This record gives sequence, C-alpha cells and structure tokens, in this order.
Amino acid sequence: MKTLHLIRHAKSSWKDASLADIDRPLAPKGIRACAVMAPEIAKTGCDFSHVFTSPAARARETIERIADSLKTLSFTWTVTEKLYTFSAHDLLEFCRDDLPADIDQAVIVGHNPAFHDFCNRMGDTTIEKLPTCAYARLEQNTDSWTDIGPRTMQLTVFLTPKMFIRGFIKNKGLINE
Repeated sequence: MKTLHLIRHAKSSWKDASLADIDRPLAPKGIRACAVMAPEIAKTGCDFSHVFTSPAARARETIERIADSLKTLSFTWTVTEKLYTFSAHDLLEFCRDDLPADIDQAVIVGHNPAFHDFCNRMGDTTIEKLPTCAYARLEQNTDSWTDIGPRTMQLTVFLTPKMFIRGFIKNKGLINE
C-alpha cells in the first residue's frame, strides 16, 4: 500500500508586495490554521517520518508550525525544489520518479492548483475546493510509486480548517455559545 498525505500550504501573506512569490510568509490566518489542523491531521494517523516540502517560505513555515504543534511526534522533512510547482503533472512525476521506493507513506507540502488537480485526477472522488491548509490522503494498493496514475488512488481522508475552526476558537475561550 502506498499512501500520499497532501498538505496544501496555509494562507500566505500579501502584505509585502515587494517579496517574490517564493518568499511570501504565512499570514496570521495561516498561522492559526496550522495550529487548528495539526492535531486533526495527526488524529488520522498521518506518518510524518517522510515529509517533502516545496522551498516556498509559506510551505516550509506550514510544516514547521505543524511540527511545533505536535511536539510528541517525530518529523523529518526535505525541501525539494521540484515541489515548487503548480502543475499536477509535475507532482505526479515527482511521486513516480523521486519518492524513495522503500517508503510506503509520504507527506507532501505544496501548492494549488497542483494539489487540487492531482487529487481530482488521481483519486476516485472529485474535490470541489482544496483550500489553504487542507489535508488530503490518497491511497493505492500497490508496491510501487510508479503505478500511480489517473483514477488509481482512493481519497480516504479530506480535512479543511473550516471543519474545525469554530470548535478550536470555542475551546480557547474566544467565543461563548
């Protein structure tokens, strides 16, 4: 069984227009989303042993903040230039050509529209929207990453920050009902 855990980077800041796209950091909303999503992603059984992230500041900061929120879990990540892509085709090539054959699970932190299109092309379900800091798990009963292709994977988990944000804010005492 091969399992891909896709985490779209959290909401980025457009505050400093002079920054190149690759250098944009997370916005405050994105920082909060990481804190909300980290425990929810962990509850799904996501294995963070092999994380591959885009070199974009917002992607690196997303995995750093998720790791900071899950101090009891072991994280290892590799910054991978090929993941600074907005193409599902490039993402598929990375999975087939660059994921180590001896690992069965990989976490990839990256960008839309690559992630949205990848989920919809490779998976068995159509996702209407893959928002920032969303998590999607795709699985395929195979022994090789090279077997991944259109409609060969099953979407087994899909989480978005909106699913949890109200409860998170309520638990922090920021709203009363």
